[in-house]
Amino acid sequence: MRYTLKVRWMETITHDIIIVGAGIAGLRAAIAAAEISNKIDVSILSKVHPIRSHSVCAQGGTAATLREGDSYNLHAWDTVKGSDFLADQNVAEFFVKQAPKEVITLEHWGCPWSRTPDGKINQRPFGGHSFPRACFAADMTGLHEMHTLYGRAVMQENITFYNEWFATSIIIQNNISKGLTAIELKTGEMHALRAKAIIMATGGCERIYAFTTFSHTATGDGMTIAYRAGVPLKDMEFIQFHPTGLVPSGVLITEGARGEGGYLINADGERFMKRYAPEKMELAPRDIIARAETTEIQEGRGLDGPYGPYIALDLRHLGEEKIKERLPLIHDVAIKLGGVNPVEEPIPIKPAAHYSMGGIHANIRTETPASGLYAAGEGACLSIHGANRLGTNSTSDCLVFGFVAGEEAAKYALSKDSRELPQDKILAEERRVFDQVLGSEGDERVSVLRDEMRRIMNDKVWIFRREDELQSALKEIRQLKKRFKSVKIEDEGRSFNTGLVAALQLDFTLDLAEVTIISALARTESRGAHSRLDYPKRDDENWLKHTLAYHTKEGPRLEYIPVTITKWPPSARAY
Repeated sequence: MRYTLKVRWMETITHDIIIVGAGIAGLRAAIAAAEISNKIDVSILSKVHPIRSHSVCAQGGTAATLREGDSYNLHAWDTVKGSDFLADQNVAEFFVKQAPKEVITLEHWGCPWSRTPDGKINQRPFGGHSFPRACFAADMTGLHEMHTLYGRAVMQENITFYNEWFATSIIIQNNISKGLTAIELKTGEMHALRAKAIIMATGGCERIYAFTTFSHTATGDGMTIAYRAGVPLKDMEFIQFHPTGLVPSGVLITEGARGEGGYLINADGERFMKRYAPEKMELAPRDIIARAETTEIQEGRGLDGPYGPYIALDLRHLGEEKIKERLPLIHDVAIKLGGVNPVEEPIPIKPAAHYSMGGIHANIRTETPASGLYAAGEGACLSIHGANRLGTNSTSDCLVFGFVAGEEAAKYALSKDSRELPQDKILAEERRVFDQVLGSEGDERVSVLRDEMRRIMNDKVWIFRREDELQSALKEIRQLKKRFKSVKIEDEGRSFNTGLVAALQLDFTLDLAEVTIISALARTESRGAHSRLDYPKRDDENWLKHTLAYHTKEGPRLEYIPVTITKWPPSARAY
């Protein structure tokens, strides 16, 4: 061992509520909790500065029912149908009723929504929605929402920020959450944090793939932390592939580009979506378009490029004025990262891993099975999105259930006393991080293992799946998990040790890759974003149920729970 831990009695930091993650869901939860009572001591712990959270990358909009002609019932139906009937319908109905309140609240707090000529919040069409209900701020919606929320949060005197602190474990004893451990990146020291309530809002895990729209820091840490502490992960087989990832970087080209009237064309210049979704065309749900694009490429109708075949997103007919007004970020991104001017030529795109419908199992009140532990945002699975999420429902989800989590955690914290943390668990985690990972003298490299994991997931756990490829992927991922035990971190220092952070993130993502594959293998049907070539049909008789994955030493153990249906029985899904 290169590093020997000196066992010490660790000083404990205490708050009423600790929120892990400072994206849209985390900030909204913090504000909601802080505003319940100024006596509540709220803290936000984030491995990056809040304004660097992945939520700033959201572009297209936030779904909400605001106009005459739209209705809660219609938005809920669109969400349930888009989910391929795996959404819990009571959650979807609650969600759509709360979303408009959150949009209006953000407006009151200063969010610069784009406006109609008469001054109302503007709304654009989005895939799978039967009404233009995507509220937007040009094509930088997430950035503006984040600035609005962060500004509101720093005004609260009872919110403490722990920026650039990396959570490594959550402490649950007798099914009660008591606190967590985290590394202060500046000093490299591990700390114990005690709280009456904890909210996990750490986002998704699509960095398990090579071609993804996700920021490099979005590694699903909170999912694995909760999973290893005994809380199940739900519906992890359902990964959304966004139809328009910029080639070659994978940077998101918002669905708002198609909402504004953009076309998808193949090598023949044909708007091929007429074959797959003749009514909705480019505004069909994302799972349908991603499969359509992949089929076009596999059947030889993709355009040829230096990075392989691709599909083209054509905005030229929109005109320069509209592109620069409604899609200014996309205009700049296409030029700077894609090498094309969208005013003059189509943008090269193809499907990219984009969103996890699965996450930490939680109910409509964001409660997990562990008392005092809540989850919100993409890192949670409340079963709003089922097997496929509709565009712009994600930021609404973060706002609505961030608010719910904050209020529920605050009410819980007000009713409980502080609990002592078990020092043995804290010291065991410190040994794991500093002796086993940082102190390892193996010869494996984090970058090599990470790239191999992402290649496996891209090649064998992508849009179209087969049992033999999934079995092969599982074997390879488990081999990588064994090799990880021999990883070597070159930097032996403590302060801002990015090598250690990368290793811990890799460790988390290897677990998530394994859970994704195991869950996908077990689900012998095609539903939403989970498309099995060997089981091409949806099977409501056997698979109208949610997957729960529990952590064991041997790997994930699966259980199932029923889908909640209130008014819409499953039916054929056509667009």
